[in-house]
Amino acid sequence: VQLQASGGGLVQTGDSLKLSCVASERTFNAYASGWFRQAPGKEREFVAAISWKGSNTYYADSVKGRFNTSRDNAANTVYLEMNILKPEDTAIYYCAARVWSLHTYREFSRTYYSREKYDYWGQGTQVTVSS
Repeated sequence: VQLQASGGGLVQTGDSLKLSCVASERTFNAYASGWFRQAPGKEREFVAAISWKGSNTYYADSVKGRFNTSRDNAANTVYLEMNILKPEDTAIYYCAARVWSLHTYREFSRTYYSREKYDYWGQGTQVTVSS
C-alpha cells in the first residue's frame, strides 16, 4: 500500500487545516489508519487513529477535542481535521496504515498508538503554526 499525505501548510494560531491521506490500495477498508507527527529534534509521536470501518477513533491527549479523524473508504482516503491549531502542533504529519486482521481487531484498542504496529507509512506533510 502506498500512502500520499497532503493538506499541510503555514497557518496562524487558532486556524484550522484538514489533512488527507490517499491510499493506492482499493481494499483500503481492510486497514486501520493512524496519524503521527514529528517535530524537529523530537521523536515521532501518535496523534490519532481510526479503525477500518471508522467506528472507533482514538486521540492523543494533546489534540483531544481539537482534532478529528475520519475516513471515506470508497475514496481510499483518511482525513485529519485540525482545529484551534497551536504553535506546538508544528510538525511533519505522517499517515500510516495497519492491516486489519483478527489479531488487529483484538488488540487495536490497546495498541493504536504504537508506531511499530503500523505496516505502511506515507511521506509526510509539513504543518507550521505561527504564533
